[in-house]
This record gives sequence, C-alpha cells and structure tokens, in this order.
Amino acid sequence: MIIATKNFGEIEIDDGKSIHFPAGIIGFPDLTDFALVHDDEQGTGNVHWLQSIQEAAFAMPVMDPLIIAPDYNPVIDDDVFGPIGQLADNEMLILVTLTVPKDIKTMSVNLKGPIVVNSATRKACQVILEDKQYEIKFPIYDILNAAMKEGGE
Repeated sequence: MIIATKNFGEIEIDDGKSIHFPAGIIGFPDLTDFALVHDDEQGTGNVHWLQSIQEAAFAMPVMDPLIIAPDYNPVIDDDVFGPIGQLADNEMLILVTLTVPKDIKTMSVNLKGPIVVNSATRKACQVILEDKQYEIKFPIYDILNAAMKEGGE
C-alpha cells in the first residue's frame, strides 16, 4: 500500500509489515496502525520512525533501547501481552521513543514506556513500567556521541 506521510512524502508499505496496536498508543488511542520506517537520507541506522498509517502527520522516532542501555531488561507482567498474542523471546521487538528538542544535547529516550512488538502477529502495545530504575527522560546525547567517536576510530 502507498501512504502519504508528512516527513517522508508518499511511501510504499508492504501490507505484511504493518504493525497493529489494538489499544492504540499512549495519548493517541485512535491511532492503531503503523509502519516502522527508516530514513536512509538522515538516519544513523539506529533511529527509525513509527509512522501512523492513519494520520500522515504522526510519526515518532524510536530506537532499540539496548543501543544506549545495554542492561535494559524490564520486567513486564505477561497479562499485558494478551491483546498482542503469546510472545517468544525471538519474536519480541522492544522499542523506546526518542525526544530530540532544539538543544540536541538534551536528547532523551523514554525507558519507562517501551513499545513491545510481537513480530509473529505484527501486533504491539506500549507499556508503562512500574520499575523506578527506568527514566521517562533518559539522556542519551553523551552515550551516542561516545559511541560515534569509538566507531570512527
């Protein structure tokens, strides 16, 4: 299918690659269908976009939390996953939302509200973790900057 987007213009999405959020996402319960998009022109390879199929103007930057927090391993009650189907470790994709304000040095990810995707069913949910060790605004600028310097040497 072809969808119109604000950030990427018209893009083609394979019907088999769409992701359905039965309960929507936090703050946007009516947005239930998304595609995971990578911006080849501006991306670093680590940042992707969760693009709404229903609303062209809505796209959230997301990334794998293990890139910036290698020990990230939240405990989530199994009953949370009922709407997205039984999860096996090799079928689970965890993403966190990224916030990039005008001052890029204050860039952060939300480790408290991960998105869990069941790749077998292509269904997903966003979870709010009870664990106090995970922050809503976990700063990542210095981590990414150090990783880029390491990779360039």
